[in-house]
Amino acid sequence: MDKLWAMEVFVRVMECGSLSRAAESLDLANATVTSSLRNLEKHLGTTLIQRNSRHLRLTEEGQLFLPRCQEILRNVARAESEITTRTADISGHLRVEAPFAIGQNLLCPALVEFSHRYPGLSVALTLTNSPHNLIEHATDVAIRMDKVEDADLVGRPIYEAKYLVCGTPALVSSLQAVSPNDLDPTLCLGLFPEGGHTPNPWVFTRGDEEVVVRPRGPLSFNNTESLIHCALQGRGLICVLDIFVAQLIDEGKLTPIFSEWDTAKRTFHPVTVKSRFAAPKVRTFVDFLLEVFDSRRRPDIKTIVPIGSDRKKKKSR
Repeated sequence: MDKLWAMEVFVRVMECGSLSRAAESLDLANATVTSSLRNLEKHLGTTLIQRNSRHLRLTEEGQLFLPRCQEILRNVARAESEITTRTADISGHLRVEAPFAIGQNLLCPALVEFSHRYPGLSVALTLTNSPHNLIEHATDVAIRMDKVEDADLVGRPIYEAKYLVCGTPALVSSLQAVSPNDLDPTLCLGLFPEGGHTPNPWVFTRGDEEVVVRPRGPLSFNNTESLIHCALQGRGLICVLDIFVAQLIDEGKLTPIFSEWDTAKRTFHPVTVKSRFAAPKVRTFVDFLLEVFDSRRRPDIKTIVPIGSDRKKKKSR
């Protein structure tokens, strides 16, 4: 039995959330994945995954074994990348797609360093909040949040962000609010989704308690960068993903409030078209993204990247 390969199959099954999706992502028959998993469990003398026709659940042994496998595979991939990066010609054209907020706040500044490292590689970054078909648009890597749009794509969770409320130190210090219940909605600047004009509500939870605040401030946008700019001018409080304001908070320009309350989370992942082998330029870029996104907030390795229901995989005829 190839132990390393069996570990990769085991990890992929948990990442995909099903045996059949894992088989598709690895370009294998379902029976091969099932057999590999059984052989691994037989070798270890224990059950790793309890499964039925609809659900997969890790046993206690599986919960212990999964992070070990993930770490081993990361180390192997890192070692291979070091060698292939030296031997492979990282050149040509790389087409990347990302949402506006991620591109403007993270990727655009980081790509300057990436271009210095790999001068033979030209990168074309498309910013859009309406995801395109990767194959039709010849896109090599796309950044998605929360899910991928169809089963032909493979996503790798790399960062889990949470929403937080913040404002300038002067504004926050002037507030009398000790909990979200005390917030004045007219001080809350809104962020509304593409195609709408009603700001998203701010939802806070703590134990069994839930508070919903509906922004009614003087300004609202469908763009996170504009929202942050107005907050820096002291025009109101904002509720945005922590990844976009972390540096501003570290610099003391913005101050978070209600950090003891839970808010919604969003998971970022680079997405590629399913393939047995990724091109060196794609592997290199994904490795670079791991540097850009804070490793301390990487999602649990058991995180499953769901497939959206708006597009279904076409069956071959």
